[in-house]
Amino acid sequence: MIKRYLEKYIIEDLKDKMVFISGPRQVGKTTISDQVGKSAFPSKYAYLNWDNRQDRKIILADTFPTDKKLLIFDEIHKYQDWKNYLKGEYDKYKDRFKILVTGSARLDVYKKGGDSLLGRYRSLRLHPLSLAELMNKQQDNGAFTELKFLDNNKESIELLNQLFRFGGFPEIFCKQDERTLRRWHNEKIDRLIKEDIRDIENVRDLSSLQVLVELLPNKIGSLFSVNSLKEDLRVTHKTVSLWVDILERFYYHFRIYPFQSTLIKSLRKEPKIYLWDWAEVEDESIRFENIIASHLLKFCDYLFDVEGYKAKLHYIRDVSQREVDFLVTINNKPWFCVETKKSYKGISDNLRYFSRKLKIPYVYQVVKQEGVDSIKDDIRVLSASKFLSALI
Repeated sequence: MIKRYLEKYIIEDLKDKMVFISGPRQVGKTTISDQVGKSAFPSKYAYLNWDNRQDRKIILADTFPTDKKLLIFDEIHKYQDWKNYLKGEYDKYKDRFKILVTGSARLDVYKKGGDSLLGRYRSLRLHPLSLAELMNKQQDNGAFTELKFLDNNKESIELLNQLFRFGGFPEIFCKQDERTLRRWHNEKIDRLIKEDIRDIENVRDLSSLQVLVELLPNKIGSLFSVNSLKEDLRVTHKTVSLWVDILERFYYHFRIYPFQSTLIKSLRKEPKIYLWDWAEVEDESIRFENIIASHLLKFCDYLFDVEGYKAKLHYIRDVSQREVDFLVTINNKPWFCVETKKSYKGISDNLRYFSRKLKIPYVYQVVKQEGVDSIKDDIRVLSASKFLSALI
């Protein structure tokens, strides 16, 4: 059993408030809930799944077992009045039960009406497995100085190769079978559209939405244009934008936006798009960029959700089309930037330019090639297996 990185923080937050855990389907939300129950509330927790008919009756009847101390509500966001329901249950039973809520949609921002839950819960986003999590090595980067890297070893190299090939979703990563991976991808998309999204969103043309899902992997890493998708799908700009937003809320993909600064003439709106499951990306160079993006997003979400820092992931691009893949900011101030390359053939000119122009404290060029670690002109070039060991 892989011990997930959020477990101890969930237990800490449950002492004061409800805890919402959101994340993509099959990322391990049910498993981590069970681990929390067994660890902090042995034999004293009840798991209630809205998709289960019997559990749904218990939820609606408001008849909870009195010998339990933790109530776990799974997929309850599919209930139209879920926010008011949880608010009422928390206000009524907060001295008797701890409440843990999980779901495959963004529970912190999901808008379905009802009273506000503000002040009653903490929201944590559960990400796929990452290199540092698999190595069980969590570095302390709270001072926002240079990242703290572990030395390369055979374990980190092998684990990264496995992640690159099979993705970070626990069940598939553990099985490490190509046939199972292909079948799982097909089943995952069908369930996402025909179960999760259909149950909540008012989408009439599910077949076109499925076509959109098939098109998105080809858009990874480049500037994302709704207009091009509008032409491919033959629907309106408004419809495509709505569908893209829905897929993002259900953790199929995520977008990062250009960093805005008076020091450069930057782009205003155009995002770049990446998949939560990088194993869907066929091109290895683009998949490598996606796996780095996913690790950096996990790191930023951890700093925001758990540590309370205003960490964000951006990319840098100006009107002259100079670009650097990623920039991590704290309170909108650059901390470090990252350019990804499949192999080391010299330092990127754009990396040099933006590091000076924006006065970025720490600058990294991360390569898939193993055995690389050097520094020149304050730019550190290193292998991904070493770089990712400094994250979460």
